[in-house]
Amino acid sequence: MTPHQAQFFKVARHPFQFRLYLMKKLPAAYFSGVRILEIDEQHCTTRVRFKWLTQNPFRSIYFASLAMAAELSSGALVLSNVFGRKPSVSMLVVKMEAEFYKKATGKIQFTCLQGEEITRAVDQTVGTGQPVSFTARAEGKNQEGITVAVFTFHWSLKAKSPVNPG
Repeated sequence: MTPHQAQFFKVARHPFQFRLYLMKKLPAAYFSGVRILEIDEQHCTTRVRFKWLTQNPFRSIYFASLAMAAELSSGALVLSNVFGRKPSVSMLVVKMEAEFYKKATGKIQFTCLQGEEITRAVDQTVGTGQPVSFTARAEGKNQEGITVAVFTFHWSLKAKSPVNPG
């Protein structure tokens, strides 16, 4: 674990600091109540709850709220690898796919298990200066452990060129 990664994990694991981060950078996720439950170098688990701000007309969680929680499970792993990086790395979701299996009610947890793959992709773009693409999968389960949705995010990473001060 790099010192920058340790610093990011400290913020992500601190409920108050991470809520401030969400309010500043991802206000929709903040107001929807998306939270990081667990994060380390290998995985990230996030949660979204059924509530007034996340509901759809069918008494379940709106797909966009599910997508925010799912995206954060992979996005936080990317952020942990680009946080404080020199050169800095831009990150962008270029495509998203979703499969829904069951009505999402209660608390839904999304887990992405691709931390090592994400670290390799970030290291590759920093090492080569070339864009790198990868696919991350986030599986969402309800409180009974039943899969309600699976999201696939296609990420693009690119190390930014250092600014030449001359």
